[in-house]
Amino acid sequence: MGITKTDFMRGMQCRKMLWLDKHKPSLKVIPPEVQQRLDAGNDFGDRAMAMFGNYEEMTVYRPGTTYPDTKAMVAKTAEHIEKGTSVICEAAFIYYNNYCALDILRKTEDGYDIYEVKNSPAVYDQFVRDVGFQYYIMDRCKVKIGHIFIVTHGEDAENPFVINDVIEEAKAYAKWVNDNI
Repeated sequence: MGITKTDFMRGMQCRKMLWLDKHKPSLKVIPPEVQQRLDAGNDFGDRAMAMFGNYEEMTVYRPGTTYPDTKAMVAKTAEHIEKGTSVICEAAFIYYNNYCALDILRKTEDGYDIYEVKNSPAVYDQFVRDVGFQYYIMDRCKVKIGHIFIVTHGEDAENPFVINDVIEEAKAYAKWVNDNI
């Protein structure tokens, strides 16, 4: 059974939480204040998609639902990589049924740069582990990665994004991901 980036991170935090998520999803309760933070993070991520101008979003939903169709997203991502699309948002990849979707994938002369967007004033180790999982999947999918960045929020509306280079730290987590996946 493969897992998503979220599953992996939750499982590393608490194996029982991952088991409950997979086997008893109806027991999951998201308090209103947590949902509010999640919604604010999604809004920040949506604004960040346009930070490099035009982009193509890979999100595809299962018919009649709000659940992502991961296989369709992976296929759509592959098409856009083949076409050379310069900015791909929610780019999706699967390796041995382990799945991740990247906030922003930007084509460069060196391959692709990963931008993980976090509605936070600082970079925390959890964010680096998160993007380390993405790097692990992308590396195994044979996508050449140039740089890995975590985008945090800036001081004000004139400077809404801070781009933090974390490539060395994220790559260092590849073995940890491999050992724990």
